[in-house]
Amino acid sequence: MVKDHGPQIKDDERYEKLREKGMSKEKAARIANTPRSEAGRRGGKSPRYEEWRRDDLYQKAKEVGIPGRSKMQKSGLIDALRHHGKT
Repeated sequence: MVKDHGPQIKDDERYEKLREKGMSKEKAARIANTPRSEAGRRGGKSPRYEEWRRDDLYQKAKEVGIPGRSKMQKSGLIDALRHHGKT
């Protein structure tokens, strides 16, 4: 029988399975509270980086702390933003 985790958790069964897999309470709750019809959707409504102006790409690169951004062309900024934080 699935434990009731209160009104803050919408799908108790899903929450418990995620916790058993080792997810944090916060992440498990966030996933369990996402309607299944929306699960797996990625990304927002922002246009692709290719549609951004270079100045906007530069500002985004500045926000996330990409070094050497001032010398990059548009294509370099796009590449740096897409691969930032990946190791």
